[in-house]
Amino acid sequence: MTSKRRRCLRFFAPVLIVFGVAAVVLVRSTRWLASLGGRVTGVRLERARRSPQWRNGKFRNSEATRTVAGSYREMVRRQLFGPEKRQPSGPIPVVARATSDYAKPPASGLRATWIGWSSVLVEIDGRIVLTDPVWSERCSPSTIVGPRRFHAPPIAIEDLPRVDLVIISHDHYDHLDMPTVQALAARGTHFAVPLGIGAHLERWAVSASQTHELDWNETLTWNDLSVTSTPARHYRGRNPRHGNETLWTSWVVRGPRHRIFFSGDSGYSEAFAALGARHGPFDLTLIKIGARTQRGPRST
Repeated sequence: MTSKRRRCLRFFAPVLIVFGVAAVVLVRSTRWLASLGGRVTGVRLERARRSPQWRNGKFRNSEATRTVAGSYREMVRRQLFGPEKRQPSGPIPVVARATSDYAKPPASGLRATWIGWSSVLVEIDGRIVLTDPVWSERCSPSTIVGPRRFHAPPIAIEDLPRVDLVIISHDHYDHLDMPTVQALAARGTHFAVPLGIGAHLERWAVSASQTHELDWNETLTWNDLSVTSTPARHYRGRNPRHGNETLWTSWVVRGPRHRIFFSGDSGYSEAFAALGARHGPFDLTLIKIGARTQRGPRST
């Protein structure tokens, strides 16, 4: 190598490294910004304001609610530094699934595969419904930091059978995962979401024709399924600057033969008794535990 070429290499190598690092940072920051989701504006905001759940500029629980930790800051402190056990004591047994496992519908007409956390693939009367799907390694706007899953999903997202409908309970990162939503949307899957969450899907280039936003007690008829948004007791918080601008919900899914209930992240609500009387009995209930709330002077 000539001395001239060596001088050129010494000059351009640092420049190329800087440009490479800058490109990586730009891509990751773009993903991070996109994952925050969209803002509820325009026609979508007007619809939110007409909701019985919208009061004083945001969505509210129907019952006075506060977290057990007392404040958002205290809740974060407990999540990061509290004494609770945070890791399994050993490997979690996982049964791998393949596309072929879903080639033949269940004889009973109803079967559920737990993917992890709140993600459940439910086969109901010839249709497939997926709850709060998360396939990413981390529940976070970042691919580097944030809660990390304990095991890989039992089936790769590209190996999933045809999913007719996804139901989303709320927009926290461990329930609404941008890459997973985009992958499913590219396959033509439709999404039933609470009010306002359509803004996130719109930001992620999901077609408006694939998005169905519902308020509590509204019903979507999708093929031969009836999907109803029902009350829940929680909060939203995808972007900390814009709290409770989107709604949270539980779901009732009714097929020709079976009924299921999915609680989403909900503390106990007095509405559950009326909900069961109106929509039950259920053949399958999917109820999250650990979303602890209690009565308090503040309504959130």
